[in-house]
Amino acid sequence: MTELTLTRQDFEQARARVAPHTYHTPMLTSRSLSAATGFEVRLKAELFQKGGSYKVRGPTNLIAQLSDEERSRGVICSSAGNHSQGVAIAARQYGVQAVVCMAENATPSKIAATEGYGAQVVLHGNIWDEANERALELVEERGLTYVHPFDDPRLIAGQGTVGLEIMDDFPGADIIVVPIGGG
Repeated sequence: MTELTLTRQDFEQARARVAPHTYHTPMLTSRSLSAATGFEVRLKAELFQKGGSYKVRGPTNLIAQLSDEERSRGVICSSAGNHSQGVAIAARQYGVQAVVCMAENATPSKIAATEGYGAQVVLHGNIWDEANERALELVEERGLTYVHPFDDPRLIAGQGTVGLEIMDDFPGADIIVVPIGGG
């Protein structure tokens, strides 16, 4: 993983690029979690975001920063999850060709959703690592820009715009709990 240092300014600049293309999703109060914890608990409802998750934010920020030449060549990622759909949606918003490599055992609904957002899906291998290897080969063959699922400061700054919305909508928050993982 790349060593990264991002500042509040990076996230604010990302918000300026991302906001016109995404929804400012609501914060919903959870009565059951609030009762169980004794604290007011709010949930950031990214299920209402384009594609059903926050994963459209990062690719939108990344593609916004590509040169015209890079955009003309297209973008590529490897994912059978929300990242694939986020890249497809972001690319479509900018009129950029998107290629998504998935393992051959990807669920038909994820393939259909990704294609429905305009991406070309390439099925390769039995696991994500093999699909990712094919994506990196296509980067070399076609000159596509690789949209890493987590290890790119442009992507991270875009995904992080959700945090700015939380601070705007719930400025008194004492704790923000964020699940982490590669997916």
